[in-house]
Formats: sequence, C-alpha cells, structure tokens
Amino acid sequence: MQTKFKLTAVALAWVASTAFAADPIKVGVAGPFTGGSSSMGVSMRDGVRLAADEINKSGGVLGRQLLLVERDDEAKNERGVQIAQELISKEKVVAAVGYINTGVALASQRFFQDAKIPVMNNVATGSVITHQFDDQPENYIFRNSAHDSIQAPMIVEEAITKRGFKKVAILADSTNYGQLGREDLEKALALKNVKAVAVEKFNIKDVDMTAQLLKAKEAGAEAVLTYGIGPELAQIANGMTKLGWKVPIVGSWTLSMANYIDNAGPGGEGARMPQTFIQEATTPKRKAFIDNYLKTFKPKNNRIDSPVSAAQGYDSVYLLAAAIKQAGSTDGPKIKAALEELKAPVDGVVTSYNKPFSKTDHDAITANIPVFGEVKGQRVVYAYADDQKKASEVRVKDANAKGALSQTKKP
Repeated sequence: MQTKFKLTAVALAWVASTAFAADPIKVGVAGPFTGGSSSMGVSMRDGVRLAADEINKSGGVLGRQLLLVERDDEAKNERGVQIAQELISKEKVVAAVGYINTGVALASQRFFQDAKIPVMNNVATGSVITHQFDDQPENYIFRNSAHDSIQAPMIVEEAITKRGFKKVAILADSTNYGQLGREDLEKALALKNVKAVAVEKFNIKDVDMTAQLLKAKEAGAEAVLTYGIGPELAQIANGMTKLGWKVPIVGSWTLSMANYIDNAGPGGEGARMPQTFIQEATTPKRKAFIDNYLKTFKPKNNRIDSPVSAAQGYDSVYLLAAAIKQAGSTDGPKIKAALEELKAPVDGVVTSYNKPFSKTDHDAITANIPVFGEVKGQRVVYAYADDQKKASEVRVKDANAKGALSQTKKP
C-alpha cells in the first residue's frame, strides 16, 4: 500500500509539473482597434498575431505557447490606464506590446514600470516615452519604432536641405503626440537657423482647417510640416484643395495611414514621410511577411492599412521572445536584463536587430534605418530610388547612428 501511495504521489507530481510547464506565456497587446487611430492599431495587432502564430507553430518559447491578451484602448488615456491595471492584476501578463498613441503610452506604462513588467512600444514615437523613468534605477520601457527625435530632423532635412524651401509652416494636433512632435520640429529647424513662419494647432476630429491654412498661406509658407493622425491630416490636404493652395506636405510617419490616403484622395498625393517599412518585397523576409499578411487578413486592395505598424508589431514579438528564451524565465527583471543584452541577432522585417538595446538605450531604431516614403497612386512608395536599394540591404542598429536631436526627457 505504501509503495502504491508513493507511486501515485510521484505520478501526480509529474502531472502537475507537466501542466504547469505547459501553461501559456501571456503577453498583453494594447492599442486602438476602433476609432480614428484604428488603422494603426489593427495593423499592429495583426502583425503581432502573425509573429505569435509563427513562434507557436515552431514550438513556442521555453516549450510554452504565447497567448496574446488583446485590449482596445480606443486611443483614450483613461482606457489605457484601466487596461494596464487589468493586464497586470487580472491577466498576469509577463510583458506587453503595443501602444499607438504617445499620450496613452505615457499614462499607462507607469503601471508596468511599478510592477517590473517590460513594455515593448512598437508604434508610439514620442521621444520621451523611453525616458519617462530616467530618474529611476531600472527602466522597463522599450521601443522598436522610430522616435520623434529621429523623424523631426529627417522631415526638416527633406524640406529645407533636399528641397530647398525657405519658409515652412507647422500644423500639429493638440495631443501629446502632436505637441511633442511640434517641439522636436522646432528644435530641428533651429539647428538650420530657420523659424517656422506659422505654427498652428488643431484638435482631434476637427474637419475644417481653413483658419490654420489661411494663416500659413498668408505667411508665405512654401511647405507644410505636419504632426498628427490620419483623419485630421486628410482634412489638411482637403482644406488646401478647397483653397486652391498646393504646396508640399512633409510630416511624420502617420501620413502613410490608410485613412489619410483614402480620405485625402488626389489632394494627398505627393505627401512625404519617414518610414521604417514600406509595403514592397525588397527582401525575401519582407516578401514572406507581406504575402502572409495579405493571405491571412485580406486587406482591401491588397494594401496593409499601416505597413509600418504591422511590421513593427511583428518584430516586437520576436524581440520579446528572444529575450524570454535567453533569460530562460518569464520573470520581468530577467526579461528586461536579457533585452538590454541580447546575445543573438533577431532577424526582423524592419531591420536585423544586433544588440538593439543596452541598459541606457532602450530604443531599437536609429537614424540609419528609416527612409522616405511618398503617397503615389493611393499607396506609399519609396520617394528615392537609393532608399529602395538601401531597403534591400541588411540594416542593423548602429550605436553611432543617432538622431540629430538628443533624446532628452521633456518637462
């Protein structure tokens, strides 16, 4: 009887340990899946799903499947805060990926920071995001999107140096994203000894930009620099069409959003913006990703609504999986430490990530990676042939390739 009891106890212990080992690894996914920012949020989410599916089919991480816990933050700060608390306390996620809107990220990620759970921002670009907790001994916030201190100098270089415009206007939305981006644009302009002839603000859901555009036109602006989200950017293009005022639009990466391209129509043609990823099969890796995305999600006109969001979402999961594998653990501090010292390169669709993070640098994208896209024929294409050639080459993070502006914490 005693021997039988011992065997039963051993069997039960084995079953319990096996069941525990098979428990999935929960990863939170937060972004706007409805509303004006949804083309970015849904594309990001779908890129995340593709990566998780591939990883799970190849055996998962540490022999466990990745389980995505998805939540729609509706691009609202208060909703983002609620979701962060739910993912941590109720769902017990080991990490989170996502965040599209800078304001939502800044409001929400402090809960993950306090809980010592890593966050991989894969779309939000506010320069302050990875520096929000610089005053703390440990930082759990990472990012694999091109922050605004990279984008703003690129925008200014394109408008002032490459295209020779002497007078530019800035139109930025009233959100944290728009206003922090506007600050970065003004700093980049100052480095060129240029001051914008007009700096105008607009609100989310504004449909008439006539007043702002008239001020820019009367000031003699030769180009309009933008920081905002797709629907409102389309209203800028439509407003220019109504005024019969056609000057180039150069702005942040969001000019590539489907709801800018589709709503602006012909007036949106020619807009240029920095891009980490353009929907063209320049490498076998990118072709496989694009083909899989189109086959799986069947977007309208075979065009990913936000290719940048989809690609960065996809890469963020592979970066996180590499860290969990290296750490041999789902413990937050161990994942963070592994991210800061990834030993093996991660082959993404945006770039090849070779030691993308360090203890003092949590931004994976550097100034040598983004290229310029242009709206042409209702989609984004490479603005320059050299950039298309560059995209076909392996690009890695270069520790010396920093943005022209320092990544300092904003007040």
